[in-house]
Amino acid sequence: MTDRPSPRDVVRAACAEYGEDVVIDWCVAFLSGEISGEAAYGAELPKLVAITGSENPGGWKAPVDPVNYYWIRVWAARVLLYVWRDDVVDALMIAAGDPAWRVREHVARITAQRELGQLVDLLLPMLEHELPRVRAAAVRAVGAAGEFEHADAIRPLADDPAHTVRAAVEGALATLENRLDRPIR
Repeated sequence: MTDRPSPRDVVRAACAEYGEDVVIDWCVAFLSGEISGEAAYGAELPKLVAITGSENPGGWKAPVDPVNYYWIRVWAARVLLYVWRDDVVDALMIAAGDPAWRVREHVARITAQRELGQLVDLLLPMLEHELPRVRAAAVRAVGAAGEFEHADAIRPLADDPAHTVRAAVEGALATLENRLDRPIR
């Protein structure tokens, strides 16, 4: 067992110290690449430390291998599960096409949590991802934020080899029916 604070508590502490808008601005800058990976582990390290709660985010030796820079965007996206501002959607629209699947998975989670319908179409390619957890996250986002026509995109995954994906489809179709107040199946 660890005494590390939860991500939610880390975000709360960062917001208490720096202000919610400042923390959100940092995350947008990390997600958009305005703050590069090199800068995040250099001059901007205090921002990364604040949003991760770790003096050595990632635990890597210095200099950090650039292959690990995508984690900065993952951590920034994770923050947005706990704090929000509507103008963040523009950064998420860019992050929905991020080369790192973990970033896209977090965008799907945020889309589902915040019911961000404007992101659903950008997440549809994730329905074909090789990892079941990514497919399931995309399916849940469609259920939480999609429209009637999006049901056709997730229906084929009802036969997915992964139980978690099949369960996500069942839940997403039920959620769509309830949200849209019309039959989907």
